[in-house]
Amino acid sequence: MPAGRTVNRSTLRQQLTDALRDEVLAGRLEPGRAFTVRQIAEQYEVSATPVREALVDLAAQGLLESDQHKGFKVREYSVAEFRGMVEARGLVVDGIHHRLAVAASDLAPDRLAVMRRRAEEASRAAGAGDLDVLIGYDLRFWQELAAMVGNPHIAAFLHQLRVRCWVFSVPHLRAERDLSGSGCLWSGHEEVVTALARCDEEAVYEVLAAHDVVALAWADRLAASAAAAAAAAVSAASAASGNQV
Repeated sequence: MPAGRTVNRSTLRQQLTDALRDEVLAGRLEPGRAFTVRQIAEQYEVSATPVREALVDLAAQGLLESDQHKGFKVREYSVAEFRGMVEARGLVVDGIHHRLAVAASDLAPDRLAVMRRRAEEASRAAGAGDLDVLIGYDLRFWQELAAMVGNPHIAAFLHQLRVRCWVFSVPHLRAERDLSGSGCLWSGHEEVVTALARCDEEAVYEVLAAHDVVALAWADRLAASAAAAAAAAVSAASAASGNQV
C-alpha cells in the first residue's frame, strides 16, 4: 500500500475517533446506546475499516463496550466506578503535586499565559454551566498540566481518567436544572495556575484536592438520590399491590 494512502487512512481513523469521542462527551451518544460499524460508516459517509478501528480505539479507552455479534455501545459507568476513578486520579495527584510545583519554576511565561487563558475560559464556562465549552477547555487544561510532569504515561493515564469521568458525568449533569448554582461543577482552574505561578506546592495540592472533594460530594448526592428513588419505587409498588388485594 502506498505511504500516502496509509497516512490518509490513519488520519481518518483519528478524525473519527475524535469526532465520536466528542459525541459521547456531549451526550449525543448517550450511555447504553448501541450501534454498528455500518451505521456509523453511513452516518459519516466513509468506509467501514477506519470506523471499526476508531471504535476499537474508543473501546480500549473505556468509552465504548464491544460485542462481537451486536456491535458497540456507549459504556455506562456506575457511581461506584466514578468514585473509584476520582480516587485514582487523586492518588496520582498526591504523587505528582510536588513535581508540578518544581516544573512550574522552569515554565516559560508564554506557556503559563496559555494555561491561564484556558483556565479562565474553563472557570467561566463552569460558572455559566456551559458543559460543552467547559469539557473542551477542561481536558486541554489538564493535558497541559499533566504534561508538566514530563512523564507521558502519567499524562496519558490522567487524561484517560478525566475523559471517563466526563463520560459518566455528562448525562447526570444534563439532568441538573441549574449547573451554575448546584455546586457540582469544579471551577478552580485559575487557582491552580495562580498557585503554580507562585511555585506554591502546598497550594497546588490543596486546590487539586478540593477538586476531588467536590466530585466525591456530588457522587454521594447522586447515590442518595438513586437510593431514594429506588425506595419510592418499592413503596409505590407495594401500595399498588395492597390496593389490588
